[in-house]
Amino acid sequence: MLLEKWLGLQLCSLALGLEVSVGKAAVIYARNGSDVLLPCTFTSCIGISRATFSWIQNGTIIFQGVVKNKDSRPEPLVNDRLDDKYGLPPDLPLSKDNREFNISLLLRWAEFSDSGEYTCAVMNPKENNAKHSATITLKVVVELEKVDNTLTLIILAVVGGVIGLFILIMVIKKLVLFILKKTREKKECLVSSSANDNTENGLAGSKAEQKSAPKA
Repeated sequence: MLLEKWLGLQLCSLALGLEVSVGKAAVIYARNGSDVLLPCTFTSCIGISRATFSWIQNGTIIFQGVVKNKDSRPEPLVNDRLDDKYGLPPDLPLSKDNREFNISLLLRWAEFSDSGEYTCAVMNPKENNAKHSATITLKVVVELEKVDNTLTLIILAVVGGVIGLFILIMVIKKLVLFILKKTREKKECLVSSSANDNTENGLAGSKAEQKSAPKA
């Protein structure tokens, strides 16, 4: 049992050891003078013990923190120089499934000089001080570009119009078929009624003639 557990931990360490991610977007944009969140999470399937992390801007460490254990929130290192420019968001969640830890950094009052590469590096003593990192690029701009949805709206309008026209044609077709069916049934009814009247009139005439015929 112990051997199986040890082998499982070794396989877990090799396949799903310390991993650092800054999300799917390689570049994020921030408006000049606004606050921006630099995303970063790390995962460890064998647990953590005072895992330390650093944020590095263009080769310079700007923030350092620690996650003491799986039940702890990330916090700045005691010996780290506190700077109002950088900090941890107050609403960072606890670890997800005791494996994923959010160590995103809040950058306040973004300036053009803050543009550049930001590296999130993590070291976990419980994994023989395995150290991994991921990098994201920040670009501070005057104004964020507005997404032009005109083409999308035009396409949706055309598609919606085609679908609406198709539905209208189908409704008109069903209505015409219904009217033709009713008209055909009415004509058949009139023809049948007329034939019945002629037959009855013919029979009545024959009987009258037979009654009025003189006796020999």
